[in-house]
Amino acid sequence: MSIPSFSLKTLAVAVASFSMASVAGAAGLDRSGQDVTAFLQDGTYAEATYTYIDADVTGYDNAAVPNRDTPNNYKQGREIGDIAESYDFFRYGVKTDINDTFSVGVLYDEPFGAAAAYSGSNNFVSGDLNEINSMVSQLTNGKVTNVSQLPTVIRTIGIGAQQAAAAAQTAATAAATAQQAGNVADAQKFAQQAQAYKEKAKELEKQAKDLAGLGAVAGGLADSQNEATQVEVRSYNLTGLVGAKIGDNFQVYGGPALQRVEGEVALRGPAYQTAAGYTARISPDNTLGWVAGVAFMKPEIGLKAALTYRSKIEHNNSIDESMPALDSLPEPVKTAAKRAVATNEAGKIDITTPESYNFDFQTGINRTTLATAKIRYVPWGDFAIVPPMYNGASKLSYGKDGLPLVSYDKDQWQVELGLAKRLTPALAVSGTVGWDSGAGNPTTSLGPIEGYYSVGAGAKYNITPNWAISAGGKYLMFGDSKGVVPTGQVVSNFEDNDGYAFGVKLSYQDK
Repeated sequence: MSIPSFSLKTLAVAVASFSMASVAGAAGLDRSGQDVTAFLQDGTYAEATYTYIDADVTGYDNAAVPNRDTPNNYKQGREIGDIAESYDFFRYGVKTDINDTFSVGVLYDEPFGAAAAYSGSNNFVSGDLNEINSMVSQLTNGKVTNVSQLPTVIRTIGIGAQQAAAAAQTAATAAATAQQAGNVADAQKFAQQAQAYKEKAKELEKQAKDLAGLGAVAGGLADSQNEATQVEVRSYNLTGLVGAKIGDNFQVYGGPALQRVEGEVALRGPAYQTAAGYTARISPDNTLGWVAGVAFMKPEIGLKAALTYRSKIEHNNSIDESMPALDSLPEPVKTAAKRAVATNEAGKIDITTPESYNFDFQTGINRTTLATAKIRYVPWGDFAIVPPMYNGASKLSYGKDGLPLVSYDKDQWQVELGLAKRLTPALAVSGTVGWDSGAGNPTTSLGPIEGYYSVGAGAKYNITPNWAISAGGKYLMFGDSKGVVPTGQVVSNFEDNDGYAFGVKLSYQDK
């Protein structure tokens, strides 16, 4: 007795189109999962998928901020309301067989992105002038009560430091003269005075430097009063694929991938210290990458396995940056900062979106049940966004390489396992469980999520022999994380957060 063939069209997992959808920041900037399974369908196939994600990401700021001397010191501060903005995206795919050997297809998705916005009263919101003045007063122990007084106070302390240094030089000269004259008592007295003046000058220089840093923070806050930190990154991918079958079971495929990337970021509030008030607008850039893969199929048992590689894509975007703190710094620090920024390539930024590996697997368990597995790997540990002005200004305090605006510590692994069950010839249901490793903890304050666990369910209904509609949802339990700014300062703590993903797909297939 022959084994009945599985109908992959009927048994196709109902939530396949959005099973890999995540939230921005779950691991780097990953969103769509860059699925290519639409191209691996039999015959002529087309699909249109809509995904909506609503995450709830709340936490607390750090009451010890700003404090560069103890970057890992965290003391629970004010509440941070939901920063994860809901977002949606579309995915399309069309594929057809030219003959028994060759296939062609076009896929569209939105692979990478971020959408976060802070609000309320916390260290990620600039606040009004009264709050800024209160912060200045608190950090100077009441010696300065108004941000407008800082330049005068810094200048006065600086003059005091210069006078103390000059007095130290005078006393040192007097000590040398007394020593030459053989007057040991006077030489010791003047030497002690020189040392005391040196220590006084050093103390005053430190005070001036600390106040200059505070002035830069306050200046950035004052320039962006009542504004909040927010970020939005968008990307769009159009992939063309050509496939060739090798024998009855293998297929190789590949083709170009045109990618568009753009974004905006605004850093606000004392959490970002001297970068408070920084704004960047990254203009769109279109660049080509490539895709290659291999698939193995055994239709009689419903088995299909595919490994897909996507190349990294190097973008060179135009960028418009502003950093009010640079104009708030006192001389000569201000001149040095401007010089450091000028050495960078103004108006351009290199952004390289990461390569990725996707493994998709399915096999029939019996005539009405299909098991599925998806594994995705993305090396986010190599990714960084380094705006020229931001990086140049950071070189003053953090060495010749400066700081990136966004970077990640670890690579991402994502795994999802599922079962699909055909209930009737027209109706199938499915369930999934998933895990995302995240890209390291602490995380960037612009996406404070350290991976997730997920459970999902969906259904697919064949409207006609060719047309089907699928719908489903997923619940995501996010990992706890501490948020850091590029300096390494812990600025927030996020715990017990979750989210929901919903999707619907309309598909057409003609074998």
